[in-house]
Amino acid sequence: MAARLLLAAVLGYAGLVKIRDLTESGRTVALYRIVPDDSAQLVGGVLPFIELALALLLIVGLATRAVAVATAALMAMYIAAITSVWARGLSIDCGCFSSGGTLTSGAERGYVIDIARDLVFLGAAAFLVRNPRTRYALDRWVLDMKE
Repeated sequence: MAARLLLAAVLGYAGLVKIRDLTESGRTVALYRIVPDDSAQLVGGVLPFIELALALLLIVGLATRAVAVATAALMAMYIAAITSVWARGLSIDCGCFSSGGTLTSGAERGYVIDIARDLVFLGAAAFLVRNPRTRYALDRWVLDMKE
């Protein structure tokens, strides 16, 4: 249950921060230079809602294994994107829990910390994939699971 609530808190907070300014969220995605600017606006506009939906499902414990798989995929995508930025020598704020942006000249971003943090979240999601049955989850009643 701790893994479920940890991921729900992280995804919920990240989604709420981004949802305040969807245009800025799109600009942050564009800074990664992975997708075209038009697609970046779409990704930046949709991503916070995906994060919030996953958070809500994790909070109530509904479809836990499927949500954990989706969360693990999201974390793997975040790790790959941050690694890509780092490998290309870009200096940006990841926008994980903020609006993101380009760092001032000479500023260094702690990509190792961002990647390590997301690896912990990926591990929590992987744990839930293997162990989706948790206490105080709707899955127990909907799927008639017994402990």
